[in-house]
Amino acid sequence: SKMAVSKAAALVLLSLVAASSSFKFMEFKPTALKDNVNGGSPCAVCTIVIALIEQTAEIHDVNASQGLAKICELLPANISKDCTKLVDLLGPKVIAWIDERETPDVVCKALNICTGTCSLFPPPKEGFAKAVARLQPTSFKLGLAAPPDICSWPIISRICEAINNFGDLHLPLDDIDNDGFSPIHTLRGADWRGKDCDDSDINIRPGRKAMDADINVDSNCNGIYGVDPTTNKPYEELFCQDTQQYGVVVLGDSASAHFHVQPQYLNTTAWQKGTFDRILFSLENEFDWPMMSASTAFAGPNDFAPDIEGPNNSTYKVMLNRNLCMHRDFQNIAVNGARAGAMNDTIVKSLRRNPEQDQPVIAVYALIGNDVCNGHPDTIAHMTTPEEMEAASHDTLVQLEKTLPKGSHVFLMGLADGRVLYDTMADRVHPLGALHNDVLTKDVYAFLNCLSISPCRGWMNKNETLRNLTTDHAVLLSNVLERVANNFNSSVFTAHYFPNPFAPAIARWVANGGKAWQLIEPVDGFHPSQLAQPLVTDLFWEFIQANHSDIMPPVNPHNDAIAKMFGDQGGY
Repeated sequence: SKMAVSKAAALVLLSLVAASSSFKFMEFKPTALKDNVNGGSPCAVCTIVIALIEQTAEIHDVNASQGLAKICELLPANISKDCTKLVDLLGPKVIAWIDERETPDVVCKALNICTGTCSLFPPPKEGFAKAVARLQPTSFKLGLAAPPDICSWPIISRICEAINNFGDLHLPLDDIDNDGFSPIHTLRGADWRGKDCDDSDINIRPGRKAMDADINVDSNCNGIYGVDPTTNKPYEELFCQDTQQYGVVVLGDSASAHFHVQPQYLNTTAWQKGTFDRILFSLENEFDWPMMSASTAFAGPNDFAPDIEGPNNSTYKVMLNRNLCMHRDFQNIAVNGARAGAMNDTIVKSLRRNPEQDQPVIAVYALIGNDVCNGHPDTIAHMTTPEEMEAASHDTLVQLEKTLPKGSHVFLMGLADGRVLYDTMADRVHPLGALHNDVLTKDVYAFLNCLSISPCRGWMNKNETLRNLTTDHAVLLSNVLERVANNFNSSVFTAHYFPNPFAPAIARWVANGGKAWQLIEPVDGFHPSQLAQPLVTDLFWEFIQANHSDIMPPVNPHNDAIAKMFGDQGGY
C-alpha cells in the first residue's frame, strides 16, 4: 500500500523532522509541508540534512561527498541506494558550500528552502545576512530563485509523504479477518494490540470470553485451552472461569503511545555500524514504542536496546501479574497529535470491543497536552476551549457506552503541567549539537517556533508568561475532565478522574536522587522518557489502591498452575 511504502522508505536522517513537525503526523497535509511560515518543514529537513552531512565529513576528515557516502553506508541496504542520489541532486556548488563549512542555516537560506530568518546553529562571524547574500547570487545561477520543492527529492520525498500519511489509519494495516487485531507487530499491529492467534477467524481475538470453554480452540488468544485429563474439565473453566478479568485500553496521544526518537540518530558522534538497523521498524511504528509504555508495555527492559531500554512496568503488566488469564488483552489506541476533537471524531472508533462477547476493561483517556499545544504564533487562540473539551470528552464517553462490556471502568486523566519542559531542558545540549556543544534544546525550541511547526509553542518557549498562561489553560481543561467524569452516569462503566501523574513522578524521581531531565525525551524535549514510564504506572495504581480499591481484582490463585502448564502462553 501507499502508506506502507512511504513508511518503509523514509530516511533516518530526517527523524528530527518526524519529531519536530509537532509529533502530529496525522495532522499534516501536503500543503502544510509547502506553506508553513519561513519555509516550515522543508526548511527543517534541509537544515538537519546539511548539518548531519557537515558533521560526518568533519568527524571523518573527508569532503562532503564522502561524508554523505559514509552516512548512506550506515543505512539499511534497501534505502541506501536512494541516499547516494542526494550527491548528484545537491550538485557541485552546494557540496562545495558544505566543504567550506557554511552553516546549515546559511546554506538552506541561500537555496531559498528556508525563506525567513530562522536559525538553529550559531551564526557565522560575518553575520547570517552577509553570508546568505554572498552565496545567493550563485543560487540564482543554479535556478533557485524560487524555493525548490525539497519534497520531490529522492528519499526526502518519502519522508514528506510519511509525514503526510502517518496516523491517518489507527487500525492494523495487516488484519485479514478485520477484527482489529493482527499477527504482525508493526503498522498498528501486535505492538499496539494483543497478538491475533488466528487472523482468519473474526471470532478468535484477544479479550473475548472463552468460546465453548476453549476445549479445542484458543478463542481468546491467552494461550490457555484444552481439557485437564484428571478432572476432565476445560482448563479455561478450571483456571479462569471464576476470576475477575479486565482488559487494558488507553485512548491517548503521543505520550501514551510513547513517542521516542533515538538520540543517537541525531548525534553523529555516536554513529556506528548498526545504529540505524531499526529505522524501518521505528517508522512502521510511527516512532512510537507502545510495547514499552506505561499503559501497555509487555516487552522486556532490554528487548529493543540500544534503540530504547530501561525499566518498564505498565497497567497491562500489573493486571497480568494478578491474573494470567488476561494474557494479550490490551489495546493502545494512542495517536501522535491527538486532541479531544480527533479522539471523539475518529480515534475512539478504532477501539475494538464487543459488549456481549468480550471481557470488561480498565480504560484510560489520556490526552495530556495537545489541547493546549500547537505551533501557531497566536497559540492561545488555537487551544481547545473548555466548552469544546466538555462536549468532546462527554461524547467520547457516550461512544464508549456502546462499545465497552458492562463492569468496565474509564479514567479521564488530567493534562500535564508542561512548564517543566523549558525549566528542565532549555540549557541542555541537544543531540544534534553533541559534536561542538553548539545547539541547546532551547535553540531547537526557538527554531521550531520560528518555523511554526513546534509541537507546543506555549510551553516550549522562553516567554515565561506564555508558559504560565498555557498551564492555566491546561488546568481549566483538567477541571472540565474532572467534572465530566464526576457527572457522567452509565450503566455500562464507571467514570473516574485521575490527576496527571507527571509532576509527582518527577518529584519522586528527584527525591530518590535522579535528575528531572532524565524523565524527558532528549530529542524532542517534550515527551516522557523510558525512565518515566514505570513511575507513571506506579502512581496510577497507587491512586487506584487509595481511592478505588474495589477495582483491584484479586490475584488468581491458579497463576502458578497456568505458568506451569502453559509456560509463556504463546508469548507476544
